[in-house]
Amino acid sequence: MTKLLYITIALALSAACSSPTPPKKDQTPKVPVTRLDGLKIAYYANDSIKKYFDYFKKEEAAAERNQKRFEKELQKRNEVYENYIVKKDQEARAGLLSQNEIAMVQQKAQQMQNELMQYQQTEGARIEKQTLKSLEAINKKVELWGKKYCEKHHIDLLLIQGQGGQINYINKKMDVTKEFINFLNENQSTIEKEL
Repeated sequence: MTKLLYITIALALSAACSSPTPPKKDQTPKVPVTRLDGLKIAYYANDSIKKYFDYFKKEEAAAERNQKRFEKELQKRNEVYENYIVKKDQEARAGLLSQNEIAMVQQKAQQMQNELMQYQQTEGARIEKQTLKSLEAINKKVELWGKKYCEKHHIDLLLIQGQGGQINYINKKMDVTKEFINFLNENQSTIEKEL
């Protein structure tokens, strides 16, 4: 009897000490399905935008020209530096420079090398930043005009297909790449004004 009393008291204490766990609320967001019949889904190939959208090609060509200009200037500055080193080395070997002049030449060579590296870093970073800014602006415009294209053609969902993307397969019947690029090219002057 005592054993039964102890078990009953233990169970009563255990029940009193432990608070009942409230039931968990359903955390699933409630997204209403408005319709599934007649849903229009299309896609365009992202690589084709880069290849056939005239404004993108124009901006990419400008970025390439800036890069080539930078590389040409960098090469020119490097040649000036190397020519200075070669000339002063020949003068030193011929005994035309004093120890003091050799020290000054070394100092100037170090300064030229530092200036060359500084130019390479700052100008290279500026060009890269400018290119990224331009591409980001183009991508935002493609997104905005993608919305306008969808509204015009009553497309509910416009996907971007590209290598390494999240879409594994899309039926070719849903491909609007050519039409979308034509739409972008037709509105290029407006897009350029907005940029």
